[in-house]
Amino acid sequence: MDEADRTQSTSLIVPASETASGSGVREEVDDDDRRPPQPFPQRSTAVDDAYHPHFQQTNNDETVQSFSDDTWSCVVVVITFWFFVSMTLIWGVYGTSNLQLGPNSSIMIKPNPLFVEQITVEEIDTAIGGPMLYGLYRNPPLDIVATWSEAYKTSLPANTHKEWTYYFNAGSEISISYNVNSLSSSSLVLVITQGSDGLAQWLEDPSYPNGAFSWNLIHGNGTIWQDIRKSSSYHVAVGNLNSEMVEAHLNIKIKAFLYSTNEAYYKCRITQNQCGLSLFFPGGNVALLTSPSQRPDTADGVWTVKLSYGPRWITYLLGIGGTCFLVFLAQRILNNLHRSRQDTSRAQLEDAGSERFPMLSDKHDDNLSLGSSYCSLSQDEDAEEPTSSSTLDGKPVKDSEQSDMRHLCAICFDAPRDCFFLPCGHCLSCFECGTKIAEAAGTCPVCRRRMKKVKKIYTV
Repeated sequence: MDEADRTQSTSLIVPASETASGSGVREEVDDDDRRPPQPFPQRSTAVDDAYHPHFQQTNNDETVQSFSDDTWSCVVVVITFWFFVSMTLIWGVYGTSNLQLGPNSSIMIKPNPLFVEQITVEEIDTAIGGPMLYGLYRNPPLDIVATWSEAYKTSLPANTHKEWTYYFNAGSEISISYNVNSLSSSSLVLVITQGSDGLAQWLEDPSYPNGAFSWNLIHGNGTIWQDIRKSSSYHVAVGNLNSEMVEAHLNIKIKAFLYSTNEAYYKCRITQNQCGLSLFFPGGNVALLTSPSQRPDTADGVWTVKLSYGPRWITYLLGIGGTCFLVFLAQRILNNLHRSRQDTSRAQLEDAGSERFPMLSDKHDDNLSLGSSYCSLSQDEDAEEPTSSSTLDGKPVKDSEQSDMRHLCAICFDAPRDCFFLPCGHCLSCFECGTKIAEAAGTCPVCRRRMKKVKKIYTV
């Protein structure tokens, strides 16, 4: 073979040491087609992506939709809560009630004018000389003193009782003189109970002072005196717990304080008529319900009236609208704060990415870095750029090897991708790099969502 032939068949042979280190390649080049070697790229795309990840911006539409859903949920909760509050006020606190009035009753009615627009009083049992409803601009003075007495002679069969109803204001006094006649000197039970509930509790067990304002065991002659400290309805009752009939004489003397009606601007008798009084807003006015000094000729000896409250509907409607407006306003403020924090975080991450600094420090385990793509590419920047069909050592890359490279960690290219981030679920790094990302940035490099946990994937 002559020298020319040897020249044409000459091949460029690179030492094996250089090939192993990744600083050179073996390639046959003809003299005629010889071209200058292209410089090796400073960093591959995969390595650039590993050390300088490009984050995707958060979808603002999804954020706005999330806050919109939260706002509507709060509105539904507020409307439901206000509905139950309104029903409690309309049917509970200011619901319709029946009042039993004894002689010389004087009851001041002053509901909240914010929720009540009108007071309506209607007599249920028709009687001669019924109660009166007065309207006053301010609270009347409790300065009228009324004294009267009632005498009763009653025969009580075994296990029966007799009761009398009154309404006393604070400061009133009641004195009961009794005379019990019985063949066997049997005793009776004399009680003074506050309200209908107190009377019902005493009737459940008359032998025990359960619910009784004053409980007394009487026999022979005597007197019981009681001072009234709270304005309310009271029941005076005497019960026979013996197995025989017992006769009792009672003389009830009462000193009661009544409200003055001299400054009343409204007056209505309730007998066979419905009386209504409108309440002023916002100051309000006062309703006064009184009864005559003599008991009516009815079975129970009391006047029974029906007291109703007309709700001020504008208050409940404005309450719902105002509360919903406050909820929308609060949600809007929180939404703006959330967006400003996202913009600040995005700006900080973009500034950090533009400085071209590695996001993670090098791994401490040097053995894992041997033969890595980062080490191979960083040793020689003058080598030729590898094509899609060759690796760094000049050998052709098979499809299976390319698939294996796609399963390597996008940060270090040393270990397989064996972890994923929560809650986004992205899988692009090994567990060690994922842990460092969570500690350093705290956000997913792909979607920039806040990382809560890094879960490792175990392969069986």
